[in-house]
Amino acid sequence: MFRVGYSRIPMRVAHSERHPTSTLHPLPLDSLQVPFRIPSDAQHPLPLAVLVSGAGTNLQALLDTVHGHEAEIVAVASNAVGAPALARADTNAVPTAVFARSEYPDRPARDAAMADWLQERGAQLVVLAGYMELIDPAFLERFPNAVINVHPSLLPAFPGLRAVQQALDYGVKVFGVTVHFVDASVDSGPVILQGSVTLPHAHDADEVLGALRPLEHTLLPEAVRLFANGNLTIDPANPRRVILGADPHEQSDPVDTL
Repeated sequence: MFRVGYSRIPMRVAHSERHPTSTLHPLPLDSLQVPFRIPSDAQHPLPLAVLVSGAGTNLQALLDTVHGHEAEIVAVASNAVGAPALARADTNAVPTAVFARSEYPDRPARDAAMADWLQERGAQLVVLAGYMELIDPAFLERFPNAVINVHPSLLPAFPGLRAVQQALDYGVKVFGVTVHFVDASVDSGPVILQGSVTLPHAHDADEVLGALRPLEHTLLPEAVRLFANGNLTIDPANPRRVILGADPHEQSDPVDTL
């Protein structure tokens, strides 16, 4: 069993007055794309890096909740010069850097430079918080099983770009948020947390995104807490399944404990 930690943290989900039907929906996925092991030697507080491309509301949620408590945000990197998220980091005295794609011969070279900088800052977990580019597989190898992403759909439905518009075009009535580990494919890594809102009359992507934002701002910090406190376990019977807290079926002397 691959395991980190022993105690369970109670799940908290934001419920807005406008959307009282918000619920959690665990959803199984299909197959791992890369070897999957969770590191067990994380420091406390956990040194955390955040990758951003835009406004940085999820970064702000992390700054307002886990920063200085379960985690310490030690670096914020962006692919976009002038991204408002960088100003949020500056306000909180968090080091920032921009790795524009145009400044490097290719994406692997850019991602290698970004990984170098994050490791120099001591990052042990990398969070993609509105980061709008693919991550090179070599980057993931530098942070094995320590890169997570927040995505505005109930994966595996509607992966990739324009997820909310995809859902609207399909005519769904329930929209959601997934926090998941990142692997070498697009939005296909093991699910950590999910939440949903029922919007039977939604027709505008911005309206849906606004309804999902409170879920993002709750689920992403909670996933960081779970990682930092050692409360994520990979089910040995199904490596697609991430167990929150100690596995109730674990043996007293588990094999291959990290």
